[in-house]
Amino acid sequence: MKTILIIIGLIVLVALIGGGVFWYLSGQPLYQPGMVSQAENLSAPLSPPPQPNGAQTWLVEPGIELAHFAAGQGRNVLIIHGGPGMPFSQPMTGLDTLTDQYQFHYYDQRGSGASTRPIDKFDSPNVYQNMQTLDKTLGLSAQIADIERIRQILGDEQLILVGHSWGAFLASLYAAEFPDHVAALILISPANMLVMPQPEADSDLFTSVRASLPADQQAEFDAFMEAYFDFNGLFKLSEAELVDMNDQFGEYYVQVIDAPDMPQQGRPGGWMVWAQYVSMGQRHDYRAALSPVDAPVLVIHGTDDLQSEAASQMYAEAFPNAEFVVIPDASHFSFEQQPEQFAEIVSTFLDTLQ
Repeated sequence: MKTILIIIGLIVLVALIGGGVFWYLSGQPLYQPGMVSQAENLSAPLSPPPQPNGAQTWLVEPGIELAHFAAGQGRNVLIIHGGPGMPFSQPMTGLDTLTDQYQFHYYDQRGSGASTRPIDKFDSPNVYQNMQTLDKTLGLSAQIADIERIRQILGDEQLILVGHSWGAFLASLYAAEFPDHVAALILISPANMLVMPQPEADSDLFTSVRASLPADQQAEFDAFMEAYFDFNGLFKLSEAELVDMNDQFGEYYVQVIDAPDMPQQGRPGGWMVWAQYVSMGQRHDYRAALSPVDAPVLVIHGTDDLQSEAASQMYAEAFPNAEFVVIPDASHFSFEQQPEQFAEIVSTFLDTLQ
């Protein structure tokens, strides 16, 4: 009997190693605030290499180049796009009137758009090892470290950061890591990711998208999501296959938000998207890490956003020096849907920094 129990136990252990352990491990955050500033779990130093003369990209570490463009002239402002993995390919309309005072720098985060995509496929069957590689190469720490490297490339002691959606989440984590290098934060419809599981049971993005689809399309969406979250098959996929899946989810999202004025975006991320999910896991609470940030923070929410006002308000409550502004008749892209009002709100906020 004892031998049988041992055999059963070994079978269960093998099953866990083969699949179920991934579910457990994916629940544990691989990123914790403070790791980047301490240069933990990074693939390269925080100081970027010398920039090649005439380079059209930012070289943030050997082999990793970030595509970027700028609009305007004046004080540097770094724009951090959302998604994850959905870069801007044109400037925000709501910032057009401010380009005589500020130079807005847009860039494609590593693993998305025209920036370097360092991973194509995984050859190893070791799931946990692959997760660690993914996290270290493209995860939250890597993205936050790139913001710090960009700051050094631009030569500013302090940066004004504008983050949209997932980019607002990244900007907030950067501020927690490097509060002395942040002059101000503008967070536009910040992604509901500060706390996982999310306090509002029905507030996650995928649930919200499904609920907004026509009833006869929900079964199709369910089948897509089952394939999308097939963790056991994840590391058998290629970058191109993941890009296609993220592009398909983007089509569902665009359908339900009904935003014809949504800005043009670059090629979606593939592994980069999953790296973000692996980094933060399914159980974390990053709010306490934001409380030491003294920089002024502006949180902007659109009344018609698919994301709840409470989710955006959570950011304003986490920062000690934050103000919260709601823009009527705007959804997730208030800088395109109400550009004049958006510009006035941002301009008034930035004037306080002078």
